[in-house]
Amino acid sequence: MAQVIFWIFAVLAVIASLGVITLRSSVHSAVSLTGTLVCLAVLYILLGAEFVGVVQIIVYAGAIMVLFLFVVTLLSPGREEVDDRLPGQRWIAGLLAILLLVEAGFLLTSNVLPASKDLASASAAPCTGQGPCIGNAQLVGQAIFTSNYLWPFEVTTIVLLVAVVGAIVLAKRRILA
Repeated sequence: MAQVIFWIFAVLAVIASLGVITLRSSVHSAVSLTGTLVCLAVLYILLGAEFVGVVQIIVYAGAIMVLFLFVVTLLSPGREEVDDRLPGQRWIAGLLAILLLVEAGFLLTSNVLPASKDLASASAAPCTGQGPCIGNAQLVGQAIFTSNYLWPFEVTTIVLLVAVVGAIVLAKRRILA
């Protein structure tokens, strides 16, 4: 069964990668590249590298390709600038940002997050077949989202968000000039 899945996704990856270089529209080419990255993630999972496969989908197919599509559609030539399609969107965005900050502050100051002591005890015990076995991907996920590493993880996401907003502002100035 694994060979059938391999051949299906290998052929799909080759077809999607050919779409990347043959399609004329940059948006269609980016969507084809996303399909190629998802097919490669399935191949990684078949090889037993679950963490690499999931990171492939989350980071490359999810975040970077969405950002690329966003930039391509933002900078598409021949598109006229519109002032404000949704008049109340700035107020709603401001309220949502305040809500996000309040929620992040609540999570960081409360004991809602799991303790990191559970992570240390789980990683010290080898998987013997008795009791729950914790894989490498689960350990990495628990390490990122426990109280020890949640704050640096959230700061990193905010820095990346500021970089994206800065790129958008610079691109809009360049279009308007």
